[in-house]
Amino acid sequence: MSVRHDACILAGGMARRLGGQDKPGLHVGGRPLVERVAAAVPDARRLIVVGSPRPGLPGAVFLRERPPGAGPVPALRAGMTAVTAPWVALLAADLPFLTAGHVSALFAAAEGAAGAVLLDEEDRQQWLAGVWRTAELTRALDGYEGRSLHGLLGPLGPVGLRLPGKPWFDCDTPDDLLRAGDGEPDAAENADKAVDEERAMNVLEEWTELVCRELGVDPARVDRDAVLDLTKEVAHGVARPAAPLTAYLLGLAQGAGTAGDDTLKRLIELAQEWERKTGD
Repeated sequence: MSVRHDACILAGGMARRLGGQDKPGLHVGGRPLVERVAAAVPDARRLIVVGSPRPGLPGAVFLRERPPGAGPVPALRAGMTAVTAPWVALLAADLPFLTAGHVSALFAAAEGAAGAVLLDEEDRQQWLAGVWRTAELTRALDGYEGRSLHGLLGPLGPVGLRLPGKPWFDCDTPDDLLRAGDGEPDAAENADKAVDEERAMNVLEEWTELVCRELGVDPARVDRDAVLDLTKEVAHGVARPAAPLTAYLLGLAQGAGTAGDDTLKRLIELAQEWERKTGD
């Protein structure tokens, strides 16, 4: 079935199980994952990527959800603003086995329906491996306030399609990368790096709990990711020694009761402003 369609690839997310790496940019078989997915939609009139701009996708329209990392529904909402074709292929950026033949089969299966999605080995619907009528998807998004793709797309009643070759397989973990790369050196290197970073995060979690016990602090009150973001911004924008000093000063302010709910966010903004001023 040949239909006029755009393609929307969701290439954001935090990739926590991969140590926060740039998952769409990880290589499998010598090629970034997101480029492999883009190659599966060669006939798309417009390629829309919701994520950071990438040099390997000339002609693509790059958009970002607000705020970045808000989740797949806000990302889809952002991407749909650029869709103009009657149909759209909605895809994740980490589908190493997806091919143009699989996408064509989805379009053929969707004839007479609102859309079609791939089914995995356990017949679970893969919401980021499907094709949709643009009008149906737009109507579903209008007024939808949930955060679940299942809640958004399930009521549309898409056709479920099982295809050989595991086109639904995505890369969420280091083991997934190794399986996808089938021994490719770049996949193994990415996986090793992810394992090392995952171990480091586990150590950090254990250390945080130990220090909290020592200091009598409830671990639930510690927004570790936010503090790490703060120290990263300060180290990069101001100076490395300023990062632990800033975290210490923030702790003093919180203990004294002078830190508000937005203090940490404001400190990040100050570090970014410092970098802009000193970089001019």
